[in-house]
Amino acid sequence: MKLSYLYEIVLFVLLILLQVLLLNRIGLFGIATPVLYLYFLLKLPMGKNLFYVIISGFLMGLIVDVFLNTPGMNAAATTIVAAFRKPVMNLFFQKEEYDEFVPGIYTATGPFIRFTILMVLMHLTLLFFIESFTLFNLMSTLLRIASSSFISILLIFALDSFIFKRKRGEQV
Repeated sequence: MKLSYLYEIVLFVLLILLQVLLLNRIGLFGIATPVLYLYFLLKLPMGKNLFYVIISGFLMGLIVDVFLNTPGMNAAATTIVAAFRKPVMNLFFQKEEYDEFVPGIYTATGPFIRFTILMVLMHLTLLFFIESFTLFNLMSTLLRIASSSFISILLIFALDSFIFKRKRGEQV
């Protein structure tokens, strides 16, 4: 087994455990719930097979759904985001990048920030509209999307900065 697959498995399991055991129990002001498991899809290499990305996203969402007793909501939102990952990446990253390029805060700061913001907004918009399944409380749903997105994006940037620290003297 390649080392990259072992790293992906460990990251997959740790993010699910962190989401299910800690983050979903946090409800900031009763409206914002941080979502960190999406970080797994953000950190997959650019050239990763689309089938692998979609299946990984579906499994991640399904496992979160099983633990949180949310029938298919996370699986649906994560699968749709995984399917749109490659076209969204092509918007922000140059197509000349090599297949094993892993987007990150230190490898491509501006594109990674824009990519992360769009992916998190897309995921949480899908998730909260699937959850509410109505436009009756639109302002409440939009407030939940905005606050959860803000907290989630901050956590993703903090985690990426913490895990992939820049070496001394390295230029961005």
